Amino acid sequence: MCGIAGIITTKSHKQVSEVSLEALIAPIKHRGPDGSGTWIHNDKQVGFAHRRLSIIDLSENGKQPFHRADLGLSITFNGEIYNYIELKNSLIAKGYSFHTLTDTEVILACYKEYGYDCLKYFDGMFAFAIWDDNKHILFCARDRFGEKPFFYYKDNEQFIFASEIKQFWNYGIEKITDRQKVSDFINYSQILDDSHLEKTFYSNISSLKAAHYLICTTDLETTIKNYWNLDNVEVNHNISFSEAVNEVTSLFKKSIDNRLRSDVPIGSSLSGGIDSSAIVYTVNKNFLKHDQQQFTFSARFKNYEKDEGEYIDALLKELSNIKRADVFLSADEFEKDIETIIYHQDEPFQSSSIFAQYKVMQLARKNNVTVLLDGQGADELLGGYEGFYIDYLKQLFYNDSALYKSEVSSYNAIHASKYGKADFYKNDTLKLKLNRKFKTILNKEQAVPSNYFCNILKNYITGSQMQQLLRYADRNSMAHSIETRLPFLNRELVEFVFSLPDSYKLSKGWPKYILRKAFDKKIPDEIIWRKNKIGFETPEANFLQTEKALSKINLSKQYVKDHKINIVSEDINPWLLYMINSYL
Repeated sequence: MCGIAGIITTKSHKQVSEVSLEALIAPIKHRGPDGSGTWIHNDKQVGFAHRRLSIIDLSENGKQPFHRADLGLSITFNGEIYNYIELKNSLIAKGYSFHTLTDTEVILACYKEYGYDCLKYFDGMFAFAIWDDNKHILFCARDRFGEKPFFYYKDNEQFIFASEIKQFWNYGIEKITDRQKVSDFINYSQILDDSHLEKTFYSNISSLKAAHYLICTTDLETTIKNYWNLDNVEVNHNISFSEAVNEVTSLFKKSIDNRLRSDVPIGSSLSGGIDSSAIVYTVNKNFLKHDQQQFTFSARFKNYEKDEGEYIDALLKELSNIKRADVFLSADEFEKDIETIIYHQDEPFQSSSIFAQYKVMQLARKNNVTVLLDGQGADELLGGYEGFYIDYLKQLFYNDSALYKSEVSSYNAIHASKYGKADFYKNDTLKLKLNRKFKTILNKEQAVPSNYFCNILKNYITGSQMQQLLRYADRNSMAHSIETRLPFLNRELVEFVFSLPDSYKLSKGWPKYILRKAFDKKIPDEIIWRKNKIGFETPEANFLQTEKALSKINLSKQYVKDHKINIVSEDINPWLLYMINSYL
């Protein structure tokens, strides 16, 4: 995990210099406190910069930018290729030699062997740029889910890329706020638009979309292509539920095994939920050596109703060799840290709930742990959010009436007391019933198609929802020079889960059903069969009444007025106004 940057200029533009590369890399020392490096091509048209957080091969061999003159390739790389050992062995069998123990060198060899298709082989989180001296092109790529950031600026004379937006400002690029993005944020709390995920809060800065690669020539001609999606995954209706549970368990274990590859200490974020508990349990029971300690880090709350300590206690009581650390969150800490969080995030965020994540990362750093496993992605993959079950019931109502009756009954028995009773029949008229029956007989598509729920999950795990959460996690962790690894965002695991019938993911009123069954009788029942999902409530309201916050809010109101920003309602969330001012 590191920070990267680079420049390509036209021959008519000024040459790339050490000064310009240092300006790009200077603001992100937090991403790589263990060293930095620059490289400039002989023709002075191309240059790379890198900040290093040492994770694999801590020697000088791991320094970047990295070069293989015999291959005609140079790279600056942020992230981890978890299956680099397997890839390296296959490349050695093809005749390749290696001079380091790094995954960085494996990327270059894979690119030499497979070209742009190298991306299909990587299990990892990554953002990298390769200068191919043979073709005189820049090849840039971002991982399938967008765990690692890649931003770029382009005009007629230069193409610049970076890990964080603040790098462009330090280089001298003008900060131009996108007024439409300001309007969407104020009116709808929208940060990202699913139809334009490349857009940022700034009109002249773009994001390379997840699962995409970019090619740039020395004439600054750019081509961007998608290299992966879930559209071709077919549902396997022949697999039994027990077979599916076994395969999910196996793939999850394999994903964790690969994400434990490190030359520095690894820990886990631990809440009281099933996702992080499954990770901690799997590490403890399968990969912990006899003399090793397992580190866990948790955010706690003095308000008992919001504290998950009882669930954390229940899990850790069943495990051995745990070194546990908790941080109790307070309003004073929130006020002290919020401006720093704002600085690191680079773009607005919808609420201050990410404060808890920031403090967990800070706690890990204080305990000298550099890598954290985290359960992010499980809700999007397995239908864990509260509204998902209603979407699933809606699909069943139109396409499988027998299963609908069973599922709505189970859902109401478990969740009605908290979320209200679900019943799609209450507004069902004779005309609607006949219309559904008619379409069934003629095998026509229903008003809600049979792949409705699957498409919702696809959109969540590859769209704006996941992108926002991954951005928060990346910036919060890197603010403390921590690398987060996400076992649920493994390509094999994700594709397999999407090949399963929906009824394996949501069943008998329970979301994430297959994960619950995979760890049933292993993790305590009070965690596996929890009904409530606790969210973090920050002292946002009181904070927004401080003199400093009110001043920012008033300045935002004036900005909105001066720039004639479209306002749907005068009743604007003050937090959104506070955010706007922070990034103007």
